[in-house]
Amino acid sequence: MENDIQSILLTQQQLQSKVAELGEILTREYEGKDPIIVGVLKGVAIFYADMIRAIKTPCQMDFMWISSYAGTSSTGNMIVRQDVTADLKGRHVLILEDIFDTGNSLDFTVRHLLEKEPASLKICTLLDKPERRNPKVTLQADYVGFTIPNAFVVGYGLDYNEHYRNLPYVGILKPEVYEK
Repeated sequence: MENDIQSILLTQQQLQSKVAELGEILTREYEGKDPIIVGVLKGVAIFYADMIRAIKTPCQMDFMWISSYAGTSSTGNMIVRQDVTADLKGRHVLILEDIFDTGNSLDFTVRHLLEKEPASLKICTLLDKPERRNPKVTLQADYVGFTIPNAFVVGYGLDYNEHYRNLPYVGILKPEVYEK
């Protein structure tokens, strides 16, 4: 599995340091607000688990599962496989996202959650890949862990065809692996 990695983009230590930094910021931001923190599955699972422990203020956990990818390409067709279960009306909501890539999925998620009338809605993404952004997507993340180049990355929850999620770092996948 590690032979498929071209290079390590972000080490486990860099990731943990950034999670701690974001946790401090989000703790201050949401102190006394009892936010609902929505994770967008599946890729966010590892980042979410680390972030929820780094946020030191009472909060509620919830998840959505939205699918749009087949292999390395977004199909553009959004499917809500699992919706949030909490009532978001009048609540402060923070979306945790693993990667802000084309923005299509995140734009869909934001529009979907805004229909539930939250008091506020913000986005925290571990990785931002602005070079891949769909020009029609005008969203901006409120909190960004790392801005990364336009490379196919895996690890720390990110996958290629459901593999590599368990790597403790973010690595660039060798093109020959996904161009087969």
